[in-house]
Amino acid sequence: MTKRRDSLEGVLPVDKPAGPTSHDVVAQARRALGERRIGHTGTLDPFASGLLLLCVGRATRIAEYLTDMPKAYRATMRLGAATDTDDATGSVVAESDAWRTLDDATIRAAFAAEAGRRPQRPPAYSAKKIAGERAHRLARRGEIVELPDVDIEVHAIEVIAIALPEITFHVRCSSGTYIRSIGRDVAERLGTLGHLTALRRTAIGPHSVADALATDRLDDPVAVASVLIAPAAALATFPRLSVDEEDARHLTHGRPVSCALPDAQTIVVLHDDRLLAIGRAAGGRLEPNKVFV
Repeated sequence: MTKRRDSLEGVLPVDKPAGPTSHDVVAQARRALGERRIGHTGTLDPFASGLLLLCVGRATRIAEYLTDMPKAYRATMRLGAATDTDDATGSVVAESDAWRTLDDATIRAAFAAEAGRRPQRPPAYSAKKIAGERAHRLARRGEIVELPDVDIEVHAIEVIAIALPEITFHVRCSSGTYIRSIGRDVAERLGTLGHLTALRRTAIGPHSVADALATDRLDDPVAVASVLIAPAAALATFPRLSVDEEDARHLTHGRPVSCALPDAQTIVVLHDDRLLAIGRAAGGRLEPNKVFV
């Protein structure tokens, strides 16, 4: 198909199916769109489905700001067995029948205890690096993987359905939170074992999977255009500063401009309703970190 390098720029919400890796979806999008400059903003496990935000063209420069947005997931876990991957793709390493005595109130209380800020132990099969190598590669070689806890925040968690040994729940959390670890930890709190059997990312910040494009429609230009999000709109949750022509010239040359917004905030700068820069406020001035011209 004809390449669209000059015209296609923005954030493309894609609904990844279970099976392919996030990198597989990026590779598929590069072929379909005729654009090499595509990157995603947060890995999904191969067995997981749901929202991937693909940054296309020059919008790859805003990927880091989208990656840090909170995420939302719907997950199903099965009690009674632990796997080496903390999900259904792994091998069972231990079993327990203790789940048979659990009641709904106890289960809901265990999930509620996950809410808030706390340290979390990532799964051994994860993309975390140890001495420069991915933990999952070490684990697959049979090496012992000991990952340090990371600080995460669960903003909200809700049990949707209980049909033991399966439990379905919804969670809204900080970037970097492992839902597989939540399933593992809840099972341990209940005095049993567990692993995820299904995982779907439903939102990244304000962006919903309901608005995403199925991967089999990536080669449909009309469908792509209908869901493509302009860079400024993709960053709609950040504080905004609109500047005039003079300040726009200063920013494009890397010079600061006056800013009445609070210090230490990441600020999206607009000129003529288009993304011009991203910067930080300090002492009544805005210093541009990235300029888009």
